[in-house]
Amino acid sequence: MVKELTVTGVFTENTYFYIDDKTGAGFLIDPGAQADLIYSTIRQNGWKIEKILLTHGHMDHIGAVTYLQQHLNIPVLIHGDDELYLKDPYYNLSGNYGRGIIIEGYQLLKDNDRIKLDENPEFYLDVIHTPGHTPGSVVFYSPKDKLAFVGDTLYQHGPGLTNFPGGNRQDLEISLIEKVLSLPKDTLLYSGHSTPITVGEERKLLLGQ
Repeated sequence: MVKELTVTGVFTENTYFYIDDKTGAGFLIDPGAQADLIYSTIRQNGWKIEKILLTHGHMDHIGAVTYLQQHLNIPVLIHGDDELYLKDPYYNLSGNYGRGIIIEGYQLLKDNDRIKLDENPEFYLDVIHTPGHTPGSVVFYSPKDKLAFVGDTLYQHGPGLTNFPGGNRQDLEISLIEKVLSLPKDTLLYSGHSTPITVGEERKLLLGQ
């Protein structure tokens, strides 16, 4: 089950819960703001969140991390190439808005890692490294459920932005074509800032095929 929660800080962003229906346990992806709302949603539904997963390190995807990390006592995972974004408010953009967000106590991911649920190891997400929006941007992919959490690598109508520190348009285009749009066409893509769209639909929009 995927539950989307739209949260608003400086920007509006989609936070996602990916929950195993069998156990009620799952993952929290990109908690960007409104930590109290995210926390109350978890409590109201009785979910056991095992890990916080970050598609990348921008402030609108990490703003609620510290509160939730402390209240849930769970690990935070991010790709190693985005570690700097958790340490430096310039890179995560929070310094531009007087926030100064710094995240501590995280674990580093790499390409092709598989993140399994402790409660049910058959429930998992695969890490696909998709640099471009940031150097360490990733997609969390479930081949079993035919879905992927793409962060800001992709919006419904086009590629993510590359005009922030560490962004690279050429890398992003390669990531999209070789890693995201090469997934099965019926894979549903959940973005940080737009509504879900299938790989097949996105291929028609971007590639005309």
